[in-house]
Amino acid sequence: MAGTLMAYQPVWHAGFIWDDGRFVVNNPLIHRADGLYRFWCTTEAPDYFPLTSTTLWLEWRLWGRYPLGYHLVNVLLHALSAVLLWRLLARLKIPGAWLAAAVFALHPVNVESVAWIAERKNTLAMVFFLLSLLCYLRSDSTPRPSNSPQLSTLNSQQRWYWFSLAAFVLALLSKTAVAPLPLVLLGLAWWRRGRVARRDVWRSAPFFAAAAGMGLISLWFQHYQAIGSDPVRTDSIWSRLAGAGWAVWFYLYKALLPLNLSFVYPRWRIDARSALSYAPGALLAAGFLVCWRYRRQWGKAWLFGLGYFVVMLFPVLGFLNIYFMRYSLVADHWQYFAIIGPIALASAGVTMALGRVQSLESKVQSPRFPSPRPSPHPMGRGRSFLGATVCGALLAGLGTLTWRQCGMYADVETLWRATLAADRNCWVAHVNLGDYLLRTGRLEEATAHFREAVKIQPDYPDGHSDLGKALVEKGRLDEAFACFLKAAEYQPDAAEAHSNFGNALLRKGRLDEALVHLQAAVQIRTNYAAGHNNLGLALMRKGRVAEALAQYQTALQIQPDFADAHNNLGNALIQNGQVGEALVHYQTALQIEPDYAEAHNGLGNALLREGQVDEAVAEFQRALSLQPDLAAAHLNLADVLLQREQLDLALAHLQRAVQIQPNLAGAHNNLANVLLRKGRVDEAIAHYQQALEIRPDFVPAYNSLAWLLATSAQASVRNGARALNLAQQAEQLSGGRNAVFIGTLAAAFAETGRFPEAIASAQRALSLAAAQSNTALQDQLHAQIKLYEAGSPLRDTGYTGK
Repeated sequence: MAGTLMAYQPVWHAGFIWDDGRFVVNNPLIHRADGLYRFWCTTEAPDYFPLTSTTLWLEWRLWGRYPLGYHLVNVLLHALSAVLLWRLLARLKIPGAWLAAAVFALHPVNVESVAWIAERKNTLAMVFFLLSLLCYLRSDSTPRPSNSPQLSTLNSQQRWYWFSLAAFVLALLSKTAVAPLPLVLLGLAWWRRGRVARRDVWRSAPFFAAAAGMGLISLWFQHYQAIGSDPVRTDSIWSRLAGAGWAVWFYLYKALLPLNLSFVYPRWRIDARSALSYAPGALLAAGFLVCWRYRRQWGKAWLFGLGYFVVMLFPVLGFLNIYFMRYSLVADHWQYFAIIGPIALASAGVTMALGRVQSLESKVQSPRFPSPRPSPHPMGRGRSFLGATVCGALLAGLGTLTWRQCGMYADVETLWRATLAADRNCWVAHVNLGDYLLRTGRLEEATAHFREAVKIQPDYPDGHSDLGKALVEKGRLDEAFACFLKAAEYQPDAAEAHSNFGNALLRKGRLDEALVHLQAAVQIRTNYAAGHNNLGLALMRKGRVAEALAQYQTALQIQPDFADAHNNLGNALIQNGQVGEALVHYQTALQIEPDYAEAHNGLGNALLREGQVDEAVAEFQRALSLQPDLAAAHLNLADVLLQREQLDLALAHLQRAVQIQPNLAGAHNNLANVLLRKGRVDEAIAHYQQALEIRPDFVPAYNSLAWLLATSAQASVRNGARALNLAQQAEQLSGGRNAVFIGTLAAAFAETGRFPEAIASAQRALSLAAAQSNTALQDQLHAQIKLYEAGSPLRDTGYTGK
């Protein structure tokens, strides 16, 4: 136990990897109060292992998002399995039972099952699997006490038998990969008595029934939930038969020489037309025939050990479709149950060899008085120095390899970089590493990995989709469109492809087209939290705030700890005037992801509206420290600095914002206003014009540019005709109800010499200002009307953009 904890010490500091998020962190069923019912009684889970899901559901309430607890439970379950294996092998009187258990505990091939939280399925199922075998042996060989009646013995045997069946059902409910156990029971009968009697077959029948029932359920979930319409393997049964032979030898090789282990091994290409493809399987069959020929001598142990190995590997040899086979036909965690066979054989061989050496040593030392027969334990009563040295060195070497292998599972980035170090052509590693780099803002590196992925695997739709997402972030929308179209071509019903395509269209300003794709995404997958979140973003852009709120809330019902949805819901609530509720959602987002820059920015925005200016500035600065290229935070901080008349600092933030996101019309407009106040008129005009090129319906830029062209003190700047055109568009777009915009129209009329229309417009603006109780604007308009009545245009010498 202590050795196992020491060897697995690196996982104490490890995090969540790959699908740990789908199974634990982002699994809505884990978070829901009724999650246990849904795991056991519905088809909502991605696969049916309700007992494993129950343990994770309970642990979520203990550890939450902290991975240490989950890792320690996995390590302790693995250590417990090693103890149970020792007792099982000892009961079978297999030499070196303790050594086999220690090797199992420290074998580096098992690291994938123990260090990967989602593989709780393996570590939990193994405990019940071994318990079932132990109880079955007790039921099959409980000795009859001399002073007890036979009926008492039979009742005891029956109890152990039902305990064994119950433990097997619990193992199946943890992971159905243990389904071959009934065949192992028949193998145990043959090992112990040299034959399989009719009674053994009848006793195993309920086990076969349980395995068949759970196996069918698992196949249904794999087909309809995990795999769906995604092709896993399209090769023939002959190719799979050949590949099964390859897989057995691969697993045996890794069990005996656990070097160069990888999270994803290269996917073999098997030519079913080549006779050589069947050679590994033929060699394996020949080996079993030889062992059968010598089954009454040395062959029995080999038949039992290797037979167990192949039987327990059968579910993962390729005859059944498993989702992971999209990436590789073999995996270390698939031999967790099977590896006991080679370990027991090797440990028994080492133990017996050391026993013979110890016996020879005794004869040499005392030829006239031979020592008693040595214990099969290499460190037994004889305390053989050689046995202690050999076994100690073996276990120390395995423990060191396991400790090193654990480091690979430290975090997502470490895992995928280690996988690529082993195989540069592992396209799934390129995709997943790219996803991580994209989330952490390393766009260039992420894009490079996505490009490499689609180069290696051109027909993988998610690779094209992810490349498109990266290109969207880089502002290269036309290239992104091509990627999303390619993804949709390979997988027309992919919800994520529609969602990503919709996002790109949204960035391009093509809102109606974006809505079509985003609505399609949530229709294809109604429980697609990210899809609902993205649809909410599009609805916000359309001004349909109430519908956007509903989409964000739906996303959070599906995935309560979805930080993006909390942040976006906060943004929508701000726009809806619900600042207090928005604060709660921003704070929740930051509890989930403390370094979420956009949530810090949103929180700052909410605090600013609550009048907490200093606290808001701190949040904007925190956002920029986490994500220096967050344009929205630069804009918000610039607004505060403008209020404080810190023009130079505000100017720097606005320039940075438009450098990061050149297509922000509001940023260009605000930058123009500041440049105008700094006297840099030509630059201001250029930015007003850029704002209008980006958004032809952006009223503030129309008004500000019209005012400048109509009222500038510099004759070279003024352009009455254009000012009038811009002012008329501003009035039309605003619905003719904005007093400031109508005042600008009056100034433009005056600049073109149309003073009666200037006076009429100014008086209309004055009426609106009076209705709004805007006394400052009323005073300005009274003064302007006097100028227009005197036949004089307005000259603004303050250069204040409106």
